[in-house]
Amino acid sequence: MIAPHFHCAFAKALFAAPHEAPGPLAALTAQPAFAVYRNTVMKGCIDALEANFPTVARLVGRDWFRAAAAIHAAAQPPRDARLLFYGEGFAAFLEGFEPARKLPYLPGVARLDRAWIEAHAAPDAAIDLASFAGVAPAALAAAPVAPHPAARWHWFADQPVFTIWQRNRVGSEDRGEIAWRGEGALLTRPAGGVTWREASQAECAFLDACAGGAVLAQAAAAALRVEPGADLAQLLAGLLRAGALVRARAANHGDPP
Repeated sequence: MIAPHFHCAFAKALFAAPHEAPGPLAALTAQPAFAVYRNTVMKGCIDALEANFPTVARLVGRDWFRAAAAIHAAAQPPRDARLLFYGEGFAAFLEGFEPARKLPYLPGVARLDRAWIEAHAAPDAAIDLASFAGVAPAALAAAPVAPHPAARWHWFADQPVFTIWQRNRVGSEDRGEIAWRGEGALLTRPAGGVTWREASQAECAFLDACAGGAVLAQAAAAALRVEPGADLAQLLAGLLRAGALVRARAANHGDPP
C-alpha cells in the first residue's frame, strides 16, 4: 500500500516546475514519462476551466484564456475530482492578473459563469407558490423565506457585467452600445434548465437578506434601504415567478457563494 504522503508529494510535483520537484521524488520526476503525465494533467485542468468559463474564453480568445488558465492551474490545482466544479477561485485570480487589468469587467463575467455552474448543479427544491397565496399580510410579513438552492445572484455596482456576460454567453448578434452602469444578475433553475435575467439592486439586497435568515418584512426593509422607491409587491412577485424563493422552515438556507 502506498503511503498517503507519497500521493501528496506526487500531486505537488505534478504542479511544480520541473526544477522545484520534491527531493524524494526527484528521480521519478526526472523520467521523460513524468513530463508527459504532467502535461496531460495540466491540459485536463485547462480544458476544464475553458469548459467552465466559456464566456470569459469568448471575450479574451482561446490562446489568451488557455495561457491564463495554465497559470491559475499551477497555482490552484483542483481539489475535487469532479472537474465541473473546478475554478472556484478563478474570478479572484483574474482580479489580480495583470494582463486582465484593461478588462475590469472580466472577473464579474467569470463570477456569472461560475454562478451558472452552481445553479446547474444545485439540488432541487419545491417552489410552492400556493404557500404564499392567501396568507394574511401580518403573517406573511413574519414568514421566513429563503433563496431557492439553485438561485444565484450578483450586484455589480459600476459595470454592465450582466449585459456583457449575456451577449457573449449566447453569442448574441446584438452590437448595440452598452450603457455603462451598475447591473445585477439573477440565475435560477425553475424547470430543469438554468435561466437568467437582469436583477435590480433591491432584488439583490432582498435575496441577500433572505440568505441571511431574514423574514419577509426584514428582507423588504433591506431592499428599501438600497432603493427607497422600490415596488415591493412587484419585486416579490418577480422573484417568485423566476423561481428564486421558497418558503423556509429553518431561518437560513445558506449564503450565496
